[in-house]
Amino acid sequence: VQLMESGGGLVHTGGSLRLSCAASGAIVSPNVMAWYRQVAGRERELVASLTDGGQENYADSVKGRFTISRDNARNTGFLEMTSLTSEDTAVYYCNLRLGIVTIERTKWIEFWGQGTQVTVSS
Repeated sequence: VQLMESGGGLVHTGGSLRLSCAASGAIVSPNVMAWYRQVAGRERELVASLTDGGQENYADSVKGRFTISRDNARNTGFLEMTSLTSEDTAVYYCNLRLGIVTIERTKWIEFWGQGTQVTVSS
């Protein structure tokens, strides 16, 4: 599986951006698509996640401003970001976890995109 992000760039404070993540390869179910972000010198943090069953999860810092969605037919995920601030400046990574279900347990295999820079300036 390969993931390709797009949509990053430079935006002013208060602006919006939409990130896309196109997945190629065999996408099995269950799976979870997520967005992470990382600032230089800091740990990568979860921004939002969305299961193929529709369960959403957001970091407190982005609740009410960011929306995660996915088009399962096109194997594409999205992160709609609004009311951006300088605190949102980071490299954003798409993440996909595929669940391999066996009798004993579900094993998760993880894939990452290459990252896309989002810069919010005043």
